[in-house]
Amino acid sequence: MACSLVPFCHFQDLEAARDFLCPHLRQGSAAAGAGSARESKPSNWEDDGWGAWDEAEMQEPVKEEEESTSKSQTSYWLQGCVLSLSPTNDLMVIAREQKAVFLVPKWKYSDKGKEEMQYAIGWSGSLNVEEGECVSSALCIPLASQKRSSTGRPDWTCIVVGFTSGYVRFYTENGVLLLAQLLNEDPVLQLKCRTYEIPRHPGVTEQNEELSILYPAAIVTIDGFSLFQSLRACRNQVARAAASGNENVQPPPLAYKKWGLQDVDTIVDHASVGIMTLCPFDQMKTASNIGGYNAAIKNSPPAMSQYITVGSNPFTGFFYALEGSTQPLLSHVALAVASKLTSAFFNAASGWLGWKSKHEEEPVQKQKPKVEPATPLAVRFGIPDSRRRGESICLSPCNTLAAVTDDFGRVILLDVSRGLAVRMWKGYRDAQIGWIQIVEDLHERETEKMDFSPFGSTQGPSRVAQFLVIYAPRRGILEVWSTQQGPRVGAFNVGKHCRLLYPGYKIMGLNNVTSQGWQPQTYQICLVDPVSGSVKTVHVPFHLALSDKKSERAKDMHLVKKLGALLKAKSSNLDLVEAEVKELIIDIKYPATKKQALESILASKRMPLSSLTNVTQTLMDALKNLEMECVDEGLLQFCSNKLKLLHLYESVSKLNSLDVQSETSFSDDDMAKLLRLDEKEFARLKTLLENYKQENVQTTVRFAEDKDGILPVKTFLEYLEYEKDVINVKKLDEVEYVALGSFFFWKCLHGESSTEDMCHTLESAGFSPQRLLALLLSVWLSKENDILDKPQSVCCLHTMLSLLSKMKVAIDESWDSQSVSPWWHQMRMVCIQSENNGAALLSAHVGHSVTSQITDSIAGKKFSQTIVGSDTDSWEALSLDTECWKLLLKQLEDCLILQTLLHSKVSKRAAKVSSLQAEPLCRLSVKKLLDGGKGGFADSVAKWVFKQDFSPMILKLAHQSRETESAEEAAEISSCVSLEEPEVQAGLEKILELLRLAYQQFPCGLELDVLHAHCCWEYVVQWNKDPEHPAGAYIHVTVLGIALMMWNTFVVKRLSAATYLMDKVGKAPKDRLCRRDVGMSDTAMTSFLGSCSDLLQTLMEADVSSDEMQAPVLDTEDAWVSVEGPISIVELALEQKHIHYPFSLKTVKPLALFDSKGKNSFFKDLTSIQLLPRGDVDPNVLSARQQFLTKVVSAAVQAQCSSPRGKDGLEEVPLLSERYEDWPALAVDLAQHLQISEDVIRRHYVCELYNYGIDHLGEEAILQVHDKEVLASQLLVLTGQRLAYALLHTQTKEGMELLARLPPTLCTWLKAMVSSAGQDIPPLLVNESFVTAFNGGGFAPLECLLFTKGLNNSFLSPVACM
Repeated sequence: MACSLVPFCHFQDLEAARDFLCPHLRQGSAAAGAGSARESKPSNWEDDGWGAWDEAEMQEPVKEEEESTSKSQTSYWLQGCVLSLSPTNDLMVIAREQKAVFLVPKWKYSDKGKEEMQYAIGWSGSLNVEEGECVSSALCIPLASQKRSSTGRPDWTCIVVGFTSGYVRFYTENGVLLLAQLLNEDPVLQLKCRTYEIPRHPGVTEQNEELSILYPAAIVTIDGFSLFQSLRACRNQVARAAASGNENVQPPPLAYKKWGLQDVDTIVDHASVGIMTLCPFDQMKTASNIGGYNAAIKNSPPAMSQYITVGSNPFTGFFYALEGSTQPLLSHVALAVASKLTSAFFNAASGWLGWKSKHEEEPVQKQKPKVEPATPLAVRFGIPDSRRRGESICLSPCNTLAAVTDDFGRVILLDVSRGLAVRMWKGYRDAQIGWIQIVEDLHERETEKMDFSPFGSTQGPSRVAQFLVIYAPRRGILEVWSTQQGPRVGAFNVGKHCRLLYPGYKIMGLNNVTSQGWQPQTYQICLVDPVSGSVKTVHVPFHLALSDKKSERAKDMHLVKKLGALLKAKSSNLDLVEAEVKELIIDIKYPATKKQALESILASKRMPLSSLTNVTQTLMDALKNLEMECVDEGLLQFCSNKLKLLHLYESVSKLNSLDVQSETSFSDDDMAKLLRLDEKEFARLKTLLENYKQENVQTTVRFAEDKDGILPVKTFLEYLEYEKDVINVKKLDEVEYVALGSFFFWKCLHGESSTEDMCHTLESAGFSPQRLLALLLSVWLSKENDILDKPQSVCCLHTMLSLLSKMKVAIDESWDSQSVSPWWHQMRMVCIQSENNGAALLSAHVGHSVTSQITDSIAGKKFSQTIVGSDTDSWEALSLDTECWKLLLKQLEDCLILQTLLHSKVSKRAAKVSSLQAEPLCRLSVKKLLDGGKGGFADSVAKWVFKQDFSPMILKLAHQSRETESAEEAAEISSCVSLEEPEVQAGLEKILELLRLAYQQFPCGLELDVLHAHCCWEYVVQWNKDPEHPAGAYIHVTVLGIALMMWNTFVVKRLSAATYLMDKVGKAPKDRLCRRDVGMSDTAMTSFLGSCSDLLQTLMEADVSSDEMQAPVLDTEDAWVSVEGPISIVELALEQKHIHYPFSLKTVKPLALFDSKGKNSFFKDLTSIQLLPRGDVDPNVLSARQQFLTKVVSAAVQAQCSSPRGKDGLEEVPLLSERYEDWPALAVDLAQHLQISEDVIRRHYVCELYNYGIDHLGEEAILQVHDKEVLASQLLVLTGQRLAYALLHTQTKEGMELLARLPPTLCTWLKAMVSSAGQDIPPLLVNESFVTAFNGGGFAPLECLLFTKGLNNSFLSPVACM
C-alpha cells in the first residue's frame, strides 16, 4: 500500500468566488476587451482581402499567447489570496484585499448523479473598516460545544482575520463582527493557533491553548481560555440582539502577552512552540552563555515559552520568555449590538467591537484606542546567514521539528529543542509545506476500546510516524518525505496553481477531561486545486516509515506478529502448528529477528517439548546448511544452547518419571552409625528435633496442581542459560531457586529416583558441583516439614552429598586436612544463614559425617603407606574442617533449642492480648545470633517473654534445678501468672522445661539478672509504643543502670509533660488533655505516675546497694565467642554514672511549691548536680506548701469516710479504707522536707477526723499533737457547731427549755457557730473524746458555766459526768 491523494470535497461555484474577489478576471470583461480590440481594426474587405490568409497565420500565435496568459492569470489567482480551512472541514475562507468569501460544505449531487460534498458560498462581502486596510492573514478556529450530548462536532466556527492596520477582528460564519482588537499599530503578518493535545508521554508538558499574532517587531499571544469565553459571550449577545434589539453587555476581557522582539532585522513568519523546561545540563549551559563563568542557577529549571521566527539577520531566531516574568495584559472590550434599522457604535479604552448587517451602516469616525507597550524580548540564539532570508516556518505536530523555507529554494528541517538544522532539501523555490502524523493501526485492538486521541489506545501506546509534505508550485509536484532522515515515500503531479493548507491545530475549548470522549473528524493537510475545483487530502500508510533498508525488517516483524498470533491460537492439531511454525521461522531473514522468534516459540505454553525440540533442531540444521559467511555465529550458538537445555530437561523428566523404590529401610542404629553418633547423642538429637517439630508447626495452603518436582519447560528455559559449555542459573528469587532444585533433587531425596544417574546427567550437562550443592541445600532447607517427617531422606542426602563431593572440581586435589576446604565452607555458610534450624542441623550432621569419611579415607591412604599391617580402625583422623563442623553443630543445636523456646506458647490465655503481643517473632539463625552481639540471646528471650506476658517469677523458677522443685513451687507457679483455663498448667510445665534447657545451653547469655534487665527494657520499649499497656512488672527486678536508662530514654519526657499539664490545669486533667499532651489516657497516666514512683524508689535502693556489690563480669559461651554486633543493654547499663537526687513531687500543681532553683532542677539528668535552694524560703512558697498539705489531708480524710447512713437514721461508725491510711503520714513526712511545721499538719488531721465524725481515730491522733492548747481552741469551734446543731435544729421540748435558760451571750455564740459552719452539721454525739479534749485543753470555765445553767440532759451527759 502506497501514498494516495484522495479528493474529499469539490467547489460548487468557485468561479463566482473568483469573480467577487478578482473582478478583473471576469470572463465578461475579458470578452469585452477582446471585442473592442477587434472593433478597432478595419473591417472593409479591401483591406482584408489580399493577404488575409497570411495575416491569419501570423495572428494565430498571438491569440494562443493571449489565451495562455489569460488562462494562467485565471488559474494563478488563488496564489495571491489568503486561504484558511477549518480542521473539521466545516468552513473555508478565501480573502483578497478588503473582500472575503466564506464557503461552507453541503451534500449535493454531482453531474454524474453521485452524492458528494461541495463547498458553497455562505457569505461574501468586504471586511475592511479602516480606510485602506487589507486582509493579511486569516484563521478558521472551530470552538467546542459545551453540551454533554455533543458527538465531536464543533459548536460553531470563528473566523479570525488580521489586517494591515494592525486590527484583529473576529467574525461568525455569517460574517457578523463579534469583536475587534488593536494590539499593535503595525500590520498583522501571521495568525497561528495552538489547541489542546493529550500528551503522548507522562513527562510531556501540557500545552495551553493560545492564539499568536505576529507583527513586524512583536508577537502577541492571547490565552485560549480567555478567547474562548469572550467569543462565546459575544456570540450569545449577537443572538439576543437579533431577537430583542439593542443591548450593551461587557464581555470578559482578553488576557494576552505582548513581546517586543529585539536583535532581529526582519521577521516574516513565526512558530509558537509552547511551554518547555530545560534539562539541568542545558540550564547550566544557557546560564553560562548568558551570565558567564560565575552565573548562578536555580534549583529547578524554569519554565519558559519558546518562539521561533524566520526572516533575515538572523535567518532563524530563537526566543525564550520566562513564565511569570510579566503579568498578562487585560484588554477592555465593549460589546454593542444593533437591530437592522439602527447602527452600532463601540468605543472603549483599548478596543472596539461592532455588529453590522451586510455593512449597511455608515462608517463612524472614531479615535484609535491606546496600544500597550511591548515587553522587550531579546533573541537567545539563532542560525545566522546574512544572505539567506526565511519565508515561512511550519511546526510539526509533536513540537520537536520545524520545516523552514527560504528565498534560495531550500527547505530546512530544524531540531526545535537543540536549535540545529538536521536536514536540507534543494530545488523547492516558493515551496509550501505541511505535516502529517500517522498513528500505527493495530488491527488486533478493538475499535470500541480505542483512545481517540492521536496517540494510541488505552491498551498500550501505538507508534507514531511523522511525514513532511512539500508542494513545489514551480514544478507542480507534491512530495511526501519521511523524517528525520527517511526517504521520499510519495510524489504526485498536481499542477502549478494549487494551494497547500496545513492548519496545525484542532478544536479550541477542550481539556484533558472533555477531550476523552470526543471523536473529531479533522484533516491534517489538504490541497486546493482551483482548476479541477477539488480539495484533496494525503493518505500515508504507517509502514512507509519503515521503507527502504528497513523493508525486509518490516517483513520480518510482520512474520513475528503472525507467529505470535499462531502461538496464541487454540488448535487441536499440534503437528500442523509445528509445521507452520517451522515455515515461519525459516522465512525470517534477519538473525536478530530469528532469535526473537525462537525466544517467543520457547516461551509458549502451548507447544509441547517435542515440538520445541523439533523447531529448534530444524532452525539449527537450516543455519548449518548455509554458507559459512552467511551464518550468524551468535544465533547458531543460541540454538545449540537451547537445544542442549531441552535435551537436559527431557533427560531429567525421564529420570523423575522412573519409579525407583528403595528396598532397604534404615533403623535408628543405622542412622546413628551413618551420622557417626553414639546412642545417647542420637537420642538427644531425636528429642530436640521432636520438640522443634511440635513447636514449629506451620500450616500452609497447597493446591493439587502445585506438585513438588514438576517444572514447566518454559520456566526451565527461563531459569538456565549456557555460557562456554557451562550451565549457569540466572538471578532468581528464593521460590524460583527452590523450584529449580526440586525439579532436580526432590525425587532423589525421597528415594523415588536414581541418585547416581541424576548426578551423572547433571554433571555431563555442564553443571558445576558448587551450583548443584547450592540447589540441593536450597531444596533441603526449604522443605523442612517434609524432611522431618521422613528420616529416610537423611540417608538420601548423605548419598547425594557423597556423590557431589566425588566430582572432579568439588574438592581441590591440593586440599590439606589442616586447611579449610571451600567446598565444605560453602555448605557451612548456607547452614549458618538458614532460618530452618531443624533441617540445617540435620544437613550439618550429614556434612560432618561425609567430611569425616573423606578425611579418614585420605588419612588412611597416607597412613597405610607408612605403617603397614597396623590396626587403624579405631583411629579418627583430625582435620580443620572437622573441628569447624563440630563448632557449627554446637551453634545449630543452641539455635534450635532457642528457636523451639521462642515458638512455644501457652495454649489459651484469659487476659486480653494487645496488638503488640500478637505480632509474630522473627525466626532465628546462627548468622543472626552471631551478628546480634552478646545480648542477642537475652534480647530474643525477652521479646518472647513480652509476647507471652510472663511474670519474673517464672523466669526465676525455671532457673532452679529440677531436683529442688517442690509442691509449693508448683503452687507458686499457678499463682504468679493470671491464668484461668486448666489447659494452661500443662503448657506452662512444658515451657519451664524448655527454659531450663535454654539456661543449660546459655549459662552466661541467659543469666537471670541479664535476662531480667533485657525483659525490663523490652517491656518499657513496647510500653513506649503503646502507653496503655502496663509495663511495671519488671521494674522491681531491674538494676541501677537499666532503671537510669529507662528514666532518661522513655520516662522523663512523659513525666515532665504530665507535670506541666497538671500545673497548667490546676486539677486532674481530662482524658482529652492527657492524650494530647502526654500521649496516654487519664487512667493510664495515673498508673504511669505510680510506676514512676516505683521506678524512683528502685533507683534509690539500687544506687545504695551498688556501692556494696561488685560489678558483674559478662562472659560468653565458648561456642559463641565470635559474636559481633551492637553493645548489649547490660553493658550500657554498667557504664551509667551514680545518681544525684533532687527532690521531686507529682501532684495537682506541683511546680508552685518550689522557687526558681527548685523548678530548674526538675527533669534533668539524674547523674547531673543541680543547684538546689538553700537558707530561708519565701513565705509565699511556705504558705502554698502548707495549704497543699492540708488539702491532701482533707481529701484523704474525706475519702476515708465511706460508710453510708443507716436505715434508722443513726450514723454508723465510719470505716477506714486501707488505700488512704498512708496519706496523712506521707503529708507529715513531706512537711519535714518542705520546711513546714509537722504539728500544724497533725492538728489539721485531728480536726478533719472530728469534723467527719471519725472520733475514734481522732482520739488516737491527738496523742501525736504537741501543742494541745491550739488544738483545743480549734476543737472548741467544732464543739460549738455540734451544740448549735443539737439545740437549734433539733427543736425538741427539752432543747427549747434549755435554750431559753441560756444567757444571751451564749445563745449568740451558738448562733454564730451555725453561720460559721456554712452548712448543716450532722447530728454527731459529743462523746468522751470531746470531753477529754476539753479537759486537756483547760476548758473548765465552759463546763462550770453549763452546769450552773442547768445543762444536764442526755445530750451532754458525758460532759456532766466529768
